[in-house]
Amino acid sequence: MAKILMIGGTGNISTAVSELLLRQGHELHLLCRNGITDTPALSGVFVHLGDSNDEAGMSKFLQGKNFDCVVNWVVWDTGQAERDIRLFEGKTAQYIFISTASAYQKPPASHIVTEKTPLSNPYWEYSRKKIACERAFMTAYEKHGFPATIVRPSLTYGQKWIPYAMASDKSWSLIDRIRKGKRVIVPGDGTSLWTVTNSADFALGFAGLAANGKAVGEDFHITSDEVLTWGTILDQIGEAVGTQPQKTHISTEFITAFIPQKEGSLLGDKVNSLIFDNSKLRRFVPDYKPVIPFREGIKKTVAFLQSQPSLQTIDEPYEATIDKIIAAHDYGKGMAG
Repeated sequence: MAKILMIGGTGNISTAVSELLLRQGHELHLLCRNGITDTPALSGVFVHLGDSNDEAGMSKFLQGKNFDCVVNWVVWDTGQAERDIRLFEGKTAQYIFISTASAYQKPPASHIVTEKTPLSNPYWEYSRKKIACERAFMTAYEKHGFPATIVRPSLTYGQKWIPYAMASDKSWSLIDRIRKGKRVIVPGDGTSLWTVTNSADFALGFAGLAANGKAVGEDFHITSDEVLTWGTILDQIGEAVGTQPQKTHISTEFITAFIPQKEGSLLGDKVNSLIFDNSKLRRFVPDYKPVIPFREGIKKTVAFLQSQPSLQTIDEPYEATIDKIIAAHDYGKGMAG
């Protein structure tokens, strides 16, 4: 079994990965700023308190330590990437960088995405920063053998977050909106093809790459094989809530006129039809088989949120903006009519 260090490890995606690695018998170390007191399933983990952005503190922490695999879930820019290259050179047999599938070419030349699809996203700075990080890690691999592996998740959800194109970060807002019969925006006509992945399925693929020497120098996306439309995704969220969503179809351009910060996540990601080919992942992890359909996975997410009063908060400013967009859209339709 491998000795694995994860920086982070208790987030939306990473919690499921941590839990699976522990079940598989790996020696798992988590470096966190605030501990893991709210994650009882990780009771077998070695917890280290620290801040990965404190390079001097990290250097001290790493003295005398070596790992089979290091995973950093919280690298967002090239400064952090270059810091980790300095810190973990000679300290690990593999370093996994968590990138994003939104890094793939937008607008896409093809709806079928493989690891050979070019990396380019003029709409989303987040994606461009991740691309720059990938290049930093792979340059270090090519120049002096830094043992980098690139992993690209795509819209992966767990217990606490509902993956919908127009949802707030506070997922209860969408549940509340559906339950009250308030209208929910669907970008465009809702027929774009998309893949939503449960974190437990993602963990199956990730665990097969961790401490896998053959994966060094390689890049992978890890997604479900299920393909849905945004209209179907919203319908299945409604099934989990127990109420049929009241859909309002609005163009992405109209939405982003009111919420400019949505341009990246919509035009740079979710409104494009994308189907991810997991063939490369299966060549390295032959047993990878996602088994959780969205209809079933989202029921568990909604049930968990319904059982957690502390998570049942509404993003009032965001909801007010949604109402404003719908009102403006209705007014424009009336004027046009």
